[in-house]
Amino acid sequence: MYNLQGTTTTTARDASVGGCYGMSANNLPPASTVISMLRDNGITSVRLYAPDSAALAALGGTGISVMVGVPNNVLADLATSAPAAAAWVRTNIQAHPAVSFQYLVVGNEVAGGDTRFVVPAMENVHSALAAAGLGGAINVTTAISQATMAVHVPPSAGEFTNESKPFLLPVLQFLERTGAPLLANLYPYFVYTYKAAGDLDVSFMLFTAPGTVVQDGEYGYQNMFDASVDAVHAAVERLGVSGVDVVVSETGWPSAGGEAASVENARTYNQNLVNHVGKGTPRRPWKVETYVFAMFNENLKENGVEQNWGLFYPSTDRVYPITFILN
Repeated sequence: MYNLQGTTTTTARDASVGGCYGMSANNLPPASTVISMLRDNGITSVRLYAPDSAALAALGGTGISVMVGVPNNVLADLATSAPAAAAWVRTNIQAHPAVSFQYLVVGNEVAGGDTRFVVPAMENVHSALAAAGLGGAINVTTAISQATMAVHVPPSAGEFTNESKPFLLPVLQFLERTGAPLLANLYPYFVYTYKAAGDLDVSFMLFTAPGTVVQDGEYGYQNMFDASVDAVHAAVERLGVSGVDVVVSETGWPSAGGEAASVENARTYNQNLVNHVGKGTPRRPWKVETYVFAMFNENLKENGVEQNWGLFYPSTDRVYPITFILN
């Protein structure tokens, strides 16, 4: 089993949408088939949660940009041993010179006591990349959960939870120093179903609201995606950090298994997302690099919505029609 999260970057001049291709399944097509699917659908970047050798072999020479993960279960080793970090980079990055690595993601939604390993692991990996002559080519970062946010709306009041701030401040200072973006997994679906931003209508989540729903000073918001992105930026700035961009490393909508989870809503959210991200947000009117979760439905996830985020069935048939190629 490989652990691949595909990002689909549209060919529109100003749009950058990725499709997340998680691999918690035992019935997926071979990596070579999946990479061909990415190319056939205009997807020009991909996220791998771990450096799977078959996936990397298939990606070599394609020109597809790769976001590769350092799994959470190796963070402690890389944090406490510079030689271990150098060996990891040598085995998983330097061994694949034909792959267009863009980001090295040190941990995904790390929580609890393991957060203490993130920055030391980032430092060691960053140093290892620099020693290998790759320091200027690959950004070292980490991906945070939406659960780190305490305030979603209004976006200008965006703030991280008190539990997250001590962990995130040194992460953000590292990113500010190295010029790398913060990756954030943002799901309007969960904001809606958990009522995390109050009792907002589903149209605000699906990009179908007919007008402004949240007025935030001079800025009007017609969708939760924009509000979430700007709220993360505000939360970063509230910690005294500036100049750190935000990449949406996961977003999507389930097609079955829970409240408001339907094929129509999933298609509406994801197609509208693809059409929208090139425009940016009210506060930042330029493209938002975004990864759609997920490429496939995953049968090893828990029952319910978790099995139903895919754009495709494992058979490679589409769950619903969607295009990532904008004219």
